[in-house]
Amino acid sequence: MNNQNALSYILKLIPVISIAILSSPQLNSQVSVKNLQNEIKYLSSDELKGRLTGSEGDSLAAEFIKKKLISYGLKPLSGDGLQRFKVTKRVLAGKSNSLSINGVSYTCEKDFVPVSFSSNAALESDVIFAGYGFNINEDSLKWNDYSGIDVKGKWVMLLRGDPEPENNKSRFIQFSADRDKALLVKDLGAAGVLFVSGPVFDPQDTFETMNSEGYSVDIPVFRIKKELADNMLSKSGTNIASLEKKLNETKKPFSFISNIKVDGKAEIVRELVNTRNVVMLLPGQDPKLKDEYIIIGGHFDHLGMGGPGSGSRALDTIGIHHGADDNASGVAMMLELAKKFAETKGSHKRSIVCLAFSGEEEGLLGSKHFVDDPGINLSRVNVMINIDMVGRLNETHNLQIGGVGTATGLKEIVYAKTDTSFIKLTLSPEGYGPSDHSSFYGKNIPVLFYFTGAHMDYHTPKDTWDKVNFKGMTEIYGLIYNVAQDLASEDSRLVYKEAGPKAQAVSYGRGKGATLGIMPDFAGVIKNGLRADFVTPGKPGALGGMKKGDIITSINGKTVNNIQDYMFRMGQLKRGETISVEVMRNDKVVVLLIQL
Repeated sequence: MNNQNALSYILKLIPVISIAILSSPQLNSQVSVKNLQNEIKYLSSDELKGRLTGSEGDSLAAEFIKKKLISYGLKPLSGDGLQRFKVTKRVLAGKSNSLSINGVSYTCEKDFVPVSFSSNAALESDVIFAGYGFNINEDSLKWNDYSGIDVKGKWVMLLRGDPEPENNKSRFIQFSADRDKALLVKDLGAAGVLFVSGPVFDPQDTFETMNSEGYSVDIPVFRIKKELADNMLSKSGTNIASLEKKLNETKKPFSFISNIKVDGKAEIVRELVNTRNVVMLLPGQDPKLKDEYIIIGGHFDHLGMGGPGSGSRALDTIGIHHGADDNASGVAMMLELAKKFAETKGSHKRSIVCLAFSGEEEGLLGSKHFVDDPGINLSRVNVMINIDMVGRLNETHNLQIGGVGTATGLKEIVYAKTDTSFIKLTLSPEGYGPSDHSSFYGKNIPVLFYFTGAHMDYHTPKDTWDKVNFKGMTEIYGLIYNVAQDLASEDSRLVYKEAGPKAQAVSYGRGKGATLGIMPDFAGVIKNGLRADFVTPGKPGALGGMKKGDIITSINGKTVNNIQDYMFRMGQLKRGETISVEVMRNDKVVVLLIQL
């Protein structure tokens, strides 16, 4: 399960009504515990080394799943059944990075490094020191480091952090992100940024590991050592330590021209790796309904060896993150359901697509890729059933099912087909959750999400096969099969309906709460813009004429190329403002006036 928003999702489910339906189990004997054990053992084994997206273990898992489904009689939906796509493995400094001051060259990774959101570009220019790089105009907080200086076409040196480094509730925190500062100064015309850490902010002055999440701000951006910055500022009779102290004590802007010229070239290399979804088909058994579908899916990727930026909760541990519950359990369940459907005559009038996703832990990348290139008509999908973490049914015997409100009568079907004296249900109507079904809900497809809850081993190396509750899994198997069989065979189609927002409520403002009320394309499928995957009725975007699928390209005339640009732009706005938003709609530019 994707770590983002998982905790909030779980907390939202707690107050939802729990019900116990008393009856006898019917299908438990029809699923092989031995099969479940063997599948989960292999997928969570040391051999697969945590199934990190794009790794050898990820590939081995995909081949294992595909072969299992073929052995049960399923066929590739297309090609060889593997839907290939690329993801960013890591971001590296290229070989062409250079930085020189008045002809004296410095060394990359020793004196400076490009940051992950830098562009590949060169600049020779004067350097302007602009403090913390703020331009704040709040009722209770005003600070403009750019007042009275012209940064157009220049390098701008900025201190990282803010003037209240010891205050965890500082009003400056929301303005202190490096990328936000870089985008702000770029908007003011700067052509490059030099970030430096003061001794209070970072006494060790260490370079951070480059991450793959930062979209480019379209100008060169470097992190430079304090010693190098002091060299640049020597002609100005000052240094970084004294400037940091001055700004922190006075809480007032201080900017100046350094009278130094810097020649720099940044090069970022994004290392891509191949990964794949497994997409297999069990044809429907009814001539009229076989061109309709139900989808049963779960993700097979996990966190690899853990480490910084992996999503591991064991922050100081490098070791195999086995992911037995998350989500070898869901994949094993999907495999056994496929086997049951394939063996049972008359079990499915509609075709069944079995999907195993990669890239879920990286931000639902596999499911996002599938819904954007499905190979089937998504409008003919009756339901998507997502199985993610169903291996830890605990002593409360509580099974959580999300999405029961995403189609008329779906909750009633779940109730009617739940026949057990062992399991309690906690139901949520909402179609959004921190797993792959969200991608389908964003395409107006009814969804169900099966989940036995988080635990202390979640996203740690301790999520191992021997802790799986296989008896609990056999009970859950029966419940899912009952519902899936009904949805695969009933002549009438489900009627989709909205059930909550298509993303967790996210505040893009810096304490101001300005929002359009959309679900952005977090996966970055669209380049040079941000697609609205859902527009919430009654919210500012919808009221201003924004439609699902619109690609936002600018806000108030300032470019939006990706999710981070969007968040930054929205962070500069206040409720009540009227803004202009340019969107691409059916290859045409549409300008919307939206009151926040």
